[in-house]
Amino acid sequence: MAITKVMVVDDSVVDLTNLKDIISDAGYTVITATSGNEAILKAKQYKPDLIFLDVIMGEPDGFEVCRSMGKDNEIKNIPVVFVTSKNQKADRVWAELQGGKGLIGKPYTPAEIISQLQSFN
Repeated sequence: MAITKVMVVDDSVVDLTNLKDIISDAGYTVITATSGNEAILKAKQYKPDLIFLDVIMGEPDGFEVCRSMGKDNEIKNIPVVFVTSKNQKADRVWAELQGGKGLIGKPYTPAEIISQLQSFN
């Protein structure tokens, strides 16, 4: 499945804008959300091909959002890549256990984001 539509979820306007710019400059359509609840609603509405999801947000956090999406037949097959400052080995294992398909540590480079996108094509 080719990735064309990507959702970016982050409660930080700076991080959200940065990710959006990197992804849209690479030719992808970008949908944004600033909370976990908004992410779930927009995932159902827009059916993105991939979601970049921050972990540290207000309730629910990114891990909880990923678990919720994994239980929802409508959106459970959308791959989630966590983009987070939680970048220890234990965080990577936990992210995978929550259903994440990858984890990119902050700070990241545009090349890391694009590489992750291309790995799903």
